[in-house]
Amino acid sequence: MAITNEQIERINELARKKKEGTLTNAEADEQAVLRRAYIDSVKENFRTQVENVKLVDDKGNDITPDKLKKLQKKRGIRD
Repeated sequence: MAITNEQIERINELARKKKEGTLTNAEADEQAVLRRAYIDSVKENFRTQVENVKLVDDKGNDITPDKLKKLQKKRGIRD
């Protein structure tokens, strides 16, 4: 799930309210849900980037770890 700029702005707004001590219980629940969505989005984006990495040494040899190669092959990224 991609997180929108509006959601990030809301996360920041709720963080400011928490710092001020004016966060309600409902807003605290909303904050927890939004933060979880943000963290899940960051993890998914990072995972996708790592899965698309190909490591090459100075001589041009593919030195991508076998575990990553297998995952890439399974996902159709690598032949």
